[in-house]
Amino acid sequence: MAAGTLYTYPENWRAFKAQIAAQYSGARLKVASNSPAFTFGQTNRTPAFLNNFPLGKVPAYQGDDGFCLFESNAIAHYLSNEALRGATPQAAAQVLQWVSFADSEIIPPASAWVFPTLGIMQFNKQATEQAKEDVKRTLAVLNQHLNTRTFLVGERISLADISVACSILWLYKQVLEPTFRQPYPNVTRWFVTCVNQPQFKTVLGDVKLCEKMAQFDSKKFAEMQPKKETPPKKEKAGKDAAKPQEKKKKEEKKPAEEEEMDDCDAVLASEPKTKDPFAHLAKSTFVMDEFKRKYSNEDTLKVAIPHFWEHLDTEGYSIWYCEYKFAKELAEPFKSCNLISGMFQRLDKLRKNAFGSVLLFGTNNNSTISGVWVFRGQELVFPLSPDWQIDYESYDWRKLDPSSEECKTMVKEYFAWEGDFKHVGKAFNQGKVFK
Repeated sequence: MAAGTLYTYPENWRAFKAQIAAQYSGARLKVASNSPAFTFGQTNRTPAFLNNFPLGKVPAYQGDDGFCLFESNAIAHYLSNEALRGATPQAAAQVLQWVSFADSEIIPPASAWVFPTLGIMQFNKQATEQAKEDVKRTLAVLNQHLNTRTFLVGERISLADISVACSILWLYKQVLEPTFRQPYPNVTRWFVTCVNQPQFKTVLGDVKLCEKMAQFDSKKFAEMQPKKETPPKKEKAGKDAAKPQEKKKKEEKKPAEEEEMDDCDAVLASEPKTKDPFAHLAKSTFVMDEFKRKYSNEDTLKVAIPHFWEHLDTEGYSIWYCEYKFAKELAEPFKSCNLISGMFQRLDKLRKNAFGSVLLFGTNNNSTISGVWVFRGQELVFPLSPDWQIDYESYDWRKLDPSSEECKTMVKEYFAWEGDFKHVGKAFNQGKVFK
């Protein structure tokens, strides 16, 4: 069963497809859509994100095993089960047919009509009127197909229904008022049936059908546009002196323009800056970076661990033991290591305030993952920031007493990657260090 994280911005209908598919299939899907877990326009431009998703677009999916996917249809397909994808070659082809139909026949006119009513696109009368006609033609095709069918493919909901319903969602919420949708009763019946399924409602909430067709609001459009800073005025100089500088400004402006987001993305990208989760803590005498240098460059048992115990500030830092909850699902060691690496990558902003050694024990299809961490403060750090909450619930956590023999033994064994590991009951396989 798939398990991973979906990166997106809030209320992204493309992400809804994957989320609803996961509700049906039982895939364990965590959604990172709010700052600081994911800030659209910032997180998706970082080197770490672009390394996995070169286009920087969302939704984007990263499995706990490190497997990465972009493009919403591919993600939804991956998170589906056989019943959603189509149990026979014919059914699977029909599902793909309707998924493609949504992309090519619904999305373009729906966007041209709906986006201006949301204030994220300039209104163009000719384009809107053409979009309305295209939507009518599309609804007519769907209405005819659904005349003798409850769902688009087969006798139960499939990925076809999920994709088309999500693509048509904003039409029904914004512009398909009763008189406009009246000629297409089969489509409305089907849509209402879909969005009232428990799996849909968990993701979409209660969907209220449009009562009055939304119109373009020029004032709202102006308010929604990203504000551009006005450069400070400079003293006038001679014409000849000004020209080279003006030319330089124009040349510098081009790359910035190329990096600008489109109208929809710019609106969705405005997120407040985050505060330091550890700002409330008193300054500690323990210098984490110094310990990490010792650990990286000198003998672990003879230098790094003694340095750790000599300088550890037990009031400013705490030590924790973690154990992966779903050991029965672990298969090949390389996949388990990818799972650990994925967690480390998503905790990147925690590095200055944490150190961890996470180890894999056992062999193929008979393994466990556990580790020892050192965190700033006395509480488990993950609740301090949504950015750090993606993986930690997959582990059981226990705070250790730094004065106990148990803690000293665990620190020695996990930091050095050697020892009896009596509490595990399996042989050491390999490990990874978060530093």
